[in-house]
Amino acid sequence: MIRLDKVTKLYRGGHEALREVSLDINPGELIFLTGHSGAGKSTILKLLALIERPTRGQLLVDGRNVGRMPAREIPAYRRQVGMVFQDHKLLDDRPAFDNVALPLIIAGLGRREIEKRVRAALDQVGLLDKERQVPLALSAGEQQRVGIARAVVARPRLLIADEPTGNLDAALSLEIMQVFRRFNEVGVTMVIATHDLALASRISGRHVALDHGRILDDGSGRS
Repeated sequence: MIRLDKVTKLYRGGHEALREVSLDINPGELIFLTGHSGAGKSTILKLLALIERPTRGQLLVDGRNVGRMPAREIPAYRRQVGMVFQDHKLLDDRPAFDNVALPLIIAGLGRREIEKRVRAALDQVGLLDKERQVPLALSAGEQQRVGIARAVVARPRLLIADEPTGNLDAALSLEIMQVFRRFNEVGVTMVIATHDLALASRISGRHVALDHGRILDDGSGRS
């Protein structure tokens, strides 16, 4: 269980990105964070990944306030969080295989285990036959699928994605969302920030609507 309990986030200059946000994320849920640019979607994702810390309130994971976690423990925590970005953040001079393998290399896994996991992840996103292709030789949709494979290869408990379809056309966007859905169906908890309400409505999940740092509707029927 992940819980944001009255979380407020202030940035330098006094900008209030979130104001007393409370949200429960249950294991295995697929949650879409929706709202205008600047509504607070990306800030919630950064908090979940401990890229940012709450200014006030608590971020609880399995009952522990990870918002106050010592810095030395954050790398181990982040190994349980897969991250997908709009701009892929792939290494252009490395093939798809090497890009996906990177988290496992950092974690110190052996060569055989890395090869097994990387090929399984690429197979799950339909790119096993392109493992030696560099990102620039792949389409935009294929690059995003490499990014998804890299995010799930370490078998994280939580996958977060920030506008993962922002640079894709409608058909490719639906394809990417369906990839996310397949991973969710095998138990991966997912939180996806998107401005595309029409696309999100085509995928079964809970919709959490934000506006100027507040939750308008948490999708539970209680707000």
